[in-house]
Amino acid sequence: MKIMIIGAGKLGYRLAETMMNEQIDITLVDTNTKTVERVQDHLDVLAVLGNGLDMETLRDLSIQTYDMMIAVTGIDEANTIICSIAKKLGVKRTIARIRNPEYIRQKEYLTVDMGIDHIVNPDLATAHEMLRFLMKGYHFHTGDYAKGKVTMMDIKVNQLQDLIGKKIMDLVNFEGLLITAIKREGTILIPDGTTVLKPDDLLYIIGKTHRLNEFVKRFKLCLDVRPVKDVMIFGGGNIGFYLGSQLLQNNVNVVIVEQDRDRCFYLSNKLPEAVVIHGDGTDLQLLEEESLAQMDAFVGATGYDEQNLLMAIMAKQEGVDKTIAKISRSSYVNLIDKLNIDFSLNPIDITVSEVLKYVRGGLIVSVTMLLERQAEVVEVIVNDNLDCVNEKIKDLRLPKGIIIGAILHNHQVVIPNGETVIYAGDRLVIFSLNTSVEALQKFIRPNDGGLLRELWNRTKGPRKSSVS
Repeated sequence: MKIMIIGAGKLGYRLAETMMNEQIDITLVDTNTKTVERVQDHLDVLAVLGNGLDMETLRDLSIQTYDMMIAVTGIDEANTIICSIAKKLGVKRTIARIRNPEYIRQKEYLTVDMGIDHIVNPDLATAHEMLRFLMKGYHFHTGDYAKGKVTMMDIKVNQLQDLIGKKIMDLVNFEGLLITAIKREGTILIPDGTTVLKPDDLLYIIGKTHRLNEFVKRFKLCLDVRPVKDVMIFGGGNIGFYLGSQLLQNNVNVVIVEQDRDRCFYLSNKLPEAVVIHGDGTDLQLLEEESLAQMDAFVGATGYDEQNLLMAIMAKQEGVDKTIAKISRSSYVNLIDKLNIDFSLNPIDITVSEVLKYVRGGLIVSVTMLLERQAEVVEVIVNDNLDCVNEKIKDLRLPKGIIIGAILHNHQVVIPNGETVIYAGDRLVIFSLNTSVEALQKFIRPNDGGLLRELWNRTKGPRKSSVS
C-alpha cells in the first residue's frame, strides 16, 4: 500500500512513524525545510519539500499511483482542498483532519462534493473520551469492545491491596478476566502465571463487562465517586466547546474559563446554558471565586500541557473528585503516573488510532493505542478465508507479543485459552506489543490469510496442491 501524508506536524509525523512499520510505503510532504530534514533524519520514509495545494507537486509525485492521501496540515480549509485536488488527480481514497465545529456540521457536503472519504476530528474524539470517563462511576480508564460486552481497564495494583505480592496463577475469583499486560517502570511487559504483582504496577485487565463491574465492586473502587453534576473546563477551544456541548446534553452543569474575550462571546452564543468566565484559568483565586472546590470534575483543555497539568493538580488539592488533563507531548506520558491526576489524554494518539482503523480497513472494528505506542488493542472480525478458522489457538503458535484477550462468539463472550477454537464471524479483541506490530498486521490482513496462514503452514507443513 502507498500512502501520501500532507503535513509533517505532530500528527503527520506520528502517522508516518506508526505506519512505516506496517509494510506501507509512506511519502510525507511539508513546506517547512527544517521539518522535512527532521523527517529524513529520523524516519524511513520519503520526505518531500513541497506544497500539497500545488497540483504540479502532486502530479510530479504521481499521486494517481497512491492508495490513499491523508491531509493533516494545521488548516482545515487547506486539508479540504488538498483532498479534493488529490481525488480529481486519481488518488483512490482521502482522509482530512477537520476540527472546526462549523465545518463538521457540513460533513455530508465535504464527503460527497469535496471528495473526502473520511474525516478525522481530534478535538471531537478527545472530548468524547473525556465525556466517557466523566460519566463512569470510577477513577480509572476503560475501553469497551465487542459491542460493549468486553471491557479493558487499566488500574494500579496499589488500589488492589489484596493482590500485592501475589503470583497471577494464585489469584482467586478471576474467572472471566485476563491480565493481558503490566506497565512496570514505564515499560509494558507480558506476564505469565508466575509473574508477581508489585505495588506500582499498572494492570491492563480485559474481560466480560459484567465480571469487571463485579471486580470493581469487590475492591470498592467506585463507592466513593459522586455522580458528575458540575464540571469546570479550563480552556474554551474546540475541545472545551465539544466537551461542554456534550456535558450539557447529559444535564451536567458546565463552567468554562477562557482567557480570550472574543472566544468567550462565541461560547456564550453557542452554549447559552453554560457559564462562561472571561479570565486567566491559572489564577487560583479566580477559580476559587467560581467555586472550584464544589466542582465534581475539572478538565484542563488548553493548548498548553503545562497549564493543564498544573491546574489539574491544583484542582485535586482543592478537593475536586475527578481531574483530567489534555497533553500533547509524548515526554509527559510517564510523568502522569507520578502526579495526582485521574486521567490524561493525547489527541494525537486518539487520531492515529482512528486513522489506523480506516487504513487497515476490512474487518477492523477498532484500534486503541496504549502507552505511547508501546502496545495497541485491536478488535477484528474473523474472515472465513483465514486458515485459522475452526482451529485451536494453541495450534497457531502466536508470538508472545500477541494475545487474544477475548472472543465474542454467537453473542457470548469467551475469555479464551489454548483449547479455544476460532470460528468465522467471531470478534477477536487482540492485545499486541509494538514489537509485534508487523505480525499483527499479517494477522488482521484478510486477503492472503495473514499470519495465521503462515503459522499454520509452519505447523502443519506444506499443503498438497492439485493441478487440473
